[in-house]
Amino acid sequence: MPNNQTYNRYLQLSSLTVYRGILSRSVLRGYQRLLSLSNARPEEFLGAYGEFYSLLCERSVSDNLAHAVTEAALFDENIFTLAAAGGNAGNLPGTVLKAVESDYKTIRSVSSLTAETILGEYLSSHPELGEVIASLPRFETGEPSAEFSGDFDLEKFERFHRENGCGIFARYKAFVWRDGDIRPVIHPDKIDVSDFTGYEIQRNKVIENTVAFLNGKSCNNCLLYGDMGTGKSSTVKAIGNKFRKNGLRIVEMPKERLMDFPLLVDKIAALPIKFIIFIDDLSFRHQDQSYTSLKAVLEGGLAARPSNALIYATSNRRHLIKESWQDRDADDIHRRDNMQETLSLSDRFGLAVCYSNPSRQEYLEIVRALAAEAEINISADELEAGAERFALGRGGRSPRCAKQYVESLLV
Repeated sequence: MPNNQTYNRYLQLSSLTVYRGILSRSVLRGYQRLLSLSNARPEEFLGAYGEFYSLLCERSVSDNLAHAVTEAALFDENIFTLAAAGGNAGNLPGTVLKAVESDYKTIRSVSSLTAETILGEYLSSHPELGEVIASLPRFETGEPSAEFSGDFDLEKFERFHRENGCGIFARYKAFVWRDGDIRPVIHPDKIDVSDFTGYEIQRNKVIENTVAFLNGKSCNNCLLYGDMGTGKSSTVKAIGNKFRKNGLRIVEMPKERLMDFPLLVDKIAALPIKFIIFIDDLSFRHQDQSYTSLKAVLEGGLAARPSNALIYATSNRRHLIKESWQDRDADDIHRRDNMQETLSLSDRFGLAVCYSNPSRQEYLEIVRALAAEAEINISADELEAGAERFALGRGGRSPRCAKQYVESLLV
């Protein structure tokens, strides 16, 4: 058996225990294969090196292998990271914590190996390959992530996972339910609560409810309803961004997939993370099966909302079922029962917050604030007259209209 740094790092990597899941990651898988071939035939070793370097380039980490390796560990989901996310890592058996420390040292060690060491050791046993190996590109080791700098610090790891969660929920901050699973949103909306002008009363109600939820106090599912373009959906996204460091994650569920709610519950109920299940632009027609699914979720269904999740929905309608006069047919002997049915769903949201179109003065205040932020240099009279003309062409005043008007001035 070879006795060199390359093969010794391969043995270390193969001995991972608690963090063994990182070996399924593409970079770690390619790295482990390369290290295992330190005494293989030239065509095997050189092929593995070429494939590994190509993979690093695809992942944009050819200049920072250490960060790629340690980041994979930070985003691993295992018994330790799950416990740490819930603030319970200290309650794990001592043997598990010792295994975590051992894995930490291994990950630090294997991430510090340089391309020169790997290629130099292989060249020492295959001197005839000098010209070939000299021509190969070298990856850079770089620096590990901050949590893997210095000696092992259990408290530092616990703090990271309390603030960021574990697994996919540490790597990403926003998610969508798609194809029967929770999928990450790679480029989420970065809107911040400070970006808003107006609607402070409405927004504060939702924030207070969210804070109560995060603190384990009494809280409610929330319906944000009202006129188009008033910032209902943006409020939910901004709150998700504001409280991500408090362990909050958003999963958007399309209305037409509400029958999948039991599947979503199964995936998040046991996680030590808090979730807002976000349903945007909610409304139903009669005989819509998803209406019954949501009603059961909000109150009384077997697959009820788990304690670590709240439902935040937005709608342009206070009463979520679209009605026609035909729905109120006087020949229907149970007409009153039918009417009560149409109202019962929205009443099951414990908190309903109304976003109505702004008054003229409120609209112009929003325009002025956005224009100042964008550093638009025109007179106040011209700005306001243009804002009114723009709103008239858009069919009414709204924060969205104000934003679109200001953006049009930047073109």
